[in-house]
Amino acid sequence: MTDLQSIAPRDKAEILAQALPYIRKFHGKTMVIKYGGNAMTDPALQADFAEDVVLLKLVGMNPVVVHGGGPQIETALNRLGKKGEFIQGMRVTDAETMEVVEWVLAGEVQQDIVGLINQAGGKAVGLTGRDGGMIRAQKLRMVDSKDPSIEHDIGQVGDIVSIDPSVVKALQDDAFIPVISPIGFGEDNESYNINADVVASKLATVLQAEKLVLLTNIPGVLNKAGELLTDLTSREIDALFADGTISGGMLPKIAGALDAAKAGVNAVHIIDGRVPHSMLLEILTEQAYGTMIRSH
Repeated sequence: MTDLQSIAPRDKAEILAQALPYIRKFHGKTMVIKYGGNAMTDPALQADFAEDVVLLKLVGMNPVVVHGGGPQIETALNRLGKKGEFIQGMRVTDAETMEVVEWVLAGEVQQDIVGLINQAGGKAVGLTGRDGGMIRAQKLRMVDSKDPSIEHDIGQVGDIVSIDPSVVKALQDDAFIPVISPIGFGEDNESYNINADVVASKLATVLQAEKLVLLTNIPGVLNKAGELLTDLTSREIDALFADGTISGGMLPKIAGALDAAKAGVNAVHIIDGRVPHSMLLEILTEQAYGTMIRSH
């Protein structure tokens, strides 16, 4: 990253002036940001992320952070001598694993993020889907990918029934930055572990967010030749699903993003969280640092 000290004053002014139309356009708008991957585990990138979130808030936008925590959960389970089991890419979550998931996500990981944002000058507040009755969930029914007559029991993994965003709206109106752990609750008060990409996508839809930003460990959506596709419509994404260009771990991520774009979120950005300040560069400049999926 170029050191700001070494940039000529005129160029600095040019950079700031370029951001102005975007700041004006997005003032007062909600941005839902899914925070995960390298950006979450590398200390320098953690600090960059926190600064970016605070800056967006200070220039009048309303960032809402939804975080994951797969590697941290894995580390905690290993410490307890529990072996993670996955079926079709989803973590099998028995009652003991769910306890670990809750204290890692809603405790350790969430409070780290809250602390980083506060340290950068923001006012972050940690929430789970239980707070304010935000995320109602039910047990995820997982049908076997090869034989639809078989259903796998993956324990306390949740499917979202509904999201009540009133607690998030109340905090936003009060200059706070909500930081949300992807844990929902069922009708018998049981806890559910929910995919963070899914929570971010659904929350963006319910809040009618201007943007959904997914920080990932890849440059964005690539074509079959491995080149970055910077600007896609939801129809073009459908075609990439159909011909197998998008597959594997990208499927659930993009499927949620696509649903959000089709349901009224103006733009979904899939960006490389390994690039310092990539979120700021994507939102406030013309330069594309990932893939933008437009709703139309």
